[in-house]
Amino acid sequence: MFSRSKQSPETVPTLPQRNNVSVRNNSGHTFSIIASDVEIVGNLSARVDLHIDGQVHGDVTCGNLVQGEGSIIVGKVIAESAKLSGHVEGSIEANDLVIESSARVKGDVIYSNLTIAPGGQIEGKFSHKSTAKPSIPSAPVNVGKDNDPFILTADAKVA
Repeated sequence: MFSRSKQSPETVPTLPQRNNVSVRNNSGHTFSIIASDVEIVGNLSARVDLHIDGQVHGDVTCGNLVQGEGSIIVGKVIAESAKLSGHVEGSIEANDLVIESSARVKGDVIYSNLTIAPGGQIEGKFSHKSTAKPSIPSAPVNVGKDNDPFILTADAKVA
């Protein structure tokens, strides 16, 4: 009498599929997905992590980046960590960088930790992010304040 009849699968309204979605993973951390049928022309900046399966023609800046095999990024990539499986044409800067076997990169790479799977290809220059400061102490130099040139004579001793 007060029960609702269940709708058959044919009569249940379907929601439109979204190509770009934000999802929370098990740790409660949000990430966004750019689906394979999406093409973005312009720079992409996210405070969350990104999973890109589509195409981006512009710079990508995010926390953690996962790139799918069929994905194409034409532009600079800056991420805390990046796991690349597709094509990238542009420089990459990441602390932790993983180049999968299907990845093809054309551009310079700046990294702290680098892993390249057998078959992964990179055409570009590698630079390690150096977080260590030089061990040579710096001293202030007063240039042009003293008009007298420093001249070593025969009596001068150098320690």
